[in-house]
Amino acid sequence: MKRNYLNKELLTYLITGVITTGVNYIFYSLLLFFHMPYLGSNSIAWAAAVITAYTLNRRWVFRSDRRIPEEFFAFAALRFLTLLVENLLLWIAIDQFALSPLISKLIVSAVTVIGNYVLCKYRVFKTAGHRQGQPMIRKELLPYDNQK
Repeated sequence: MKRNYLNKELLTYLITGVITTGVNYIFYSLLLFFHMPYLGSNSIAWAAAVITAYTLNRRWVFRSDRRIPEEFFAFAALRFLTLLVENLLLWIAIDQFALSPLISKLIVSAVTVIGNYVLCKYRVFKTAGHRQGQPMIRKELLPYDNQK
């Protein structure tokens, strides 16, 4: 049963990640279609994706009960790091390796999805116990009985 919670969290994160990535890619593609430069397109698409991701992660994946303004600021601030990394990787893929902007976005998205999960799980949507200096791993998620 304890292992099921971890599997459910990961599965719901993956589903919300697909939705968020879809929002990001759709905005990016539309903005490119209207001839916006790829870095501007990516930055606007990132903003739409951050709002989508925060809403879905807060309610469905991590079921957070923290105050929204503080939590959203932490979420957006950490995601801003991924925007910088994403823009850098897009620049390398498009300007240095001459890949198409749409293919580059797909490749870069795979990298940022993994980074975003780690940042969200361990920095934004932390358990109350961890915020008070207790271990980062929630005991109820461990696969063995630790009630000894």
